[in-house]
This record gives sequence, structure tokens and C-alpha cells, in this order.
Amino acid sequence: MNIDANPNLPVTSLRQLAEAEAACRRCPLYRDATQAVPGEGPKRATFMLVGEQPGDKEDLAGKPFVGPAGRILDQALHDAGIARREAYVTNAVKHFKHEMRGKRRLHKRPSNYEIERCKIWLERERELVKPAAVIALGVTAARSLTGKTVTIGKLRGKPLALADGTRLFVTVHPSALLRIEDAADKHAAYRQFVADLKSAATAR
Repeated sequence: MNIDANPNLPVTSLRQLAEAEAACRRCPLYRDATQAVPGEGPKRATFMLVGEQPGDKEDLAGKPFVGPAGRILDQALHDAGIARREAYVTNAVKHFKHEMRGKRRLHKRPSNYEIERCKIWLERERELVKPAAVIALGVTAARSLTGKTVTIGKLRGKPLALADGTRLFVTVHPSALLRIEDAADKHAAYRQFVADLKSAATAR
């Protein structure tokens, strides 16, 4: 099934979707990534959390949010009263975009072109999972879901409605918390992040 050549071909399961993503050549990112990283979680998840793209650890493991940002997300979901097993976790872009710095692979933000080329997979995920609420983690996820460039500060704490009526909540990507050096600032940012997740959980 070559859905990449014909995106109108039906995808009726998350397994088929993962296979189609693995074969995707819609943008050049597949060339330098280890593999496509599909979403993970129950097909009828209440929440869908959308990040930016796989990181180094995710690219190697083939699973989303298994690195340092994933550990923060897991703890924040727990503190917000959302069970990770009840959430479907994915990314707006399915391949790891990076640049080499010596032997290290450093993250690079996807371009708008790459986000748009990968958007078909996120749309198929939403069609299959049918979450009651979608939580965009960072500007790339928000760009993919809304179709426009946005700022987190303007949308944070303000539930939106996507075209199909699904509720959208926008917050920071957990990796942003990793970059905060001051302990007090990091604690405050984490508390706000948990509050954002809790708002989505209680808006049902």
C-alpha cells in the first residue's frame, strides 16, 4: 500500500498508519533519520498530545517521548491526573531533523514546508484516534494543528476549537523546561505546565 504516492488510500488502523509513515518520502528528512517514529497509545485515547518531532533517543528507539523531555512529560501528566496509558502521544513531524556537531546529533526545528508535508499523518492519527482534546506541545505542534504561525503566549490557557470541533489546548514543549537554568524559574515553569495539562483534563 503506497499511501505516499496516493494519500487518498484508506488507512484503517494505527498499524497501517505506522507502515505508511515508515515509507514516507514526502520531504527529505527521512534520509538522515534512523526511522520514522509513529505515535503511541490507545486508539480511542481521550487525549492526544502532539510534540514537535522525535529527538535523538526517540529516533533510535522508534518511540515518542522516551528521552529527557519524555520523562518530564510523564511526571507532569501524573501530576495533572492524566494517565499516560490513556493518552495518545505523537509528533507533528515523524522524522528526526538534526545537524552533526562532532559526533553529536543536535536538534533542528522543522521548517514550515516540512511541517506541512508531514501534516497528512497527524490528520490521519486524529481521524483514527478521535480524541476529545488535543494538546499542542510547542509552536511546531500548534502550527501543524492550526495551519498558521502562532505564539504560545497568546494561545496558552485559551481553549480553541479545531475545524472538526475537537478542543485544542496549547502549551510549551517539555524540552523548554530542560533549558531553564534557574531552579526557581524551572519550578515555576513546571507548575504552569502541569496547570495547562490539568486545564485540558478538567475541560471534558
